[in-house]
Formats: sequence, C-alpha cells, structure tokens
Amino acid sequence: MWNSRLLVLWTVLEVVALALWVGGLVVIIGAVIPAVFNVGLETGGRLLARVFDGYNRFVLGAIVVLISAMAWRLWAGRRGAASQAAVSRLEIILLVLMIGIFAVITLWLGPESVTLQEEAFAVKGQAAKKAAYEAFFRSHSVVRGLYVTNLALGIGLLGVKVRQWMPRSG
Repeated sequence: MWNSRLLVLWTVLEVVALALWVGGLVVIIGAVIPAVFNVGLETGGRLLARVFDGYNRFVLGAIVVLISAMAWRLWAGRRGAASQAAVSRLEIILLVLMIGIFAVITLWLGPESVTLQEEAFAVKGQAAKKAAYEAFFRSHSVVRGLYVTNLALGIGLLGVKVRQWMPRSG
C-alpha cells in the first residue's frame, strides 16, 4: 500500500515535470515567439532571451524531478514493487538524450547565441551588421533545432510512459 502510494506520487511528479518541459516549449514556440516579434527584432530578441532563461530554470527543476522519480522507480523495481515501477531502457535513453541536449544548449550554444545576438544589435554599419546577423542566425538555427529535437524526444518519452500504463494484450 505504502509503495503503491509512493509510485502514484512519483508518477504524478514525473508527468508534471515532463509536461512542464514539453508544454512550456510548445507554448513558447506556438504563442510567445510569434507575439514577441511583433514588438521589433531587437526588443523581441532580448525578451526571448529572458523567456528562455526562465524556461531553462523550470527545465532544470524538471530534470531533478525526472531523475529522482526514475531513481526511485529503479530502486522500487529492484525490491519487487509493481511492474509499473519498472524503468525501460528506452525511457533512460530518451531522458539522457534530452538532458544532454539541454546541457549543450544552456552551457554552450545558448550563451554563445545570446552573445552573437548582442553583438549584432551593437554593430554599426550595414555590411558589419549584416555579417553579425548572419553569424547570429547560424548559431540560433542550431539552438532552435536542438530545442525542437528536445520537444520531439519529450513527446516520445510521454508516449513511452502512456504505453506503459496501457494494459498488455496477448
């Protein structure tokens, strides 16, 4: 009984954390970005940098919850808890990939992209500004692609979790 209540608690926390990670990115991509760029490139770019800083802090918290929940489920599964506590290899792979991509974005490419953005905003002269914007957009397209990749991986991880809850046939 006690273990089943903990399993429910950890499962709920896990799903909420994953929903924040995936859902937050959907909201940013689908609603925030289009709205922000109606205020102008420079203002919008700086605002989005702040939005993603806040989002990344939420994701860091989600990672802590997801790792903690998975660790508890591994521990519970080794002690003979319900099969629902089992952690699949695919879950681990998807989460490790998501965390790796998040780390690359937040520790390396994201800060580099923000620096290039600020340089592009500060440059004077048409030719220099064009070159600075091209450098920024090259970097930004990689970051954007990684965020979209993480979105796809997160949706996949949600699918794996839902499939685990489905009754097995045959």
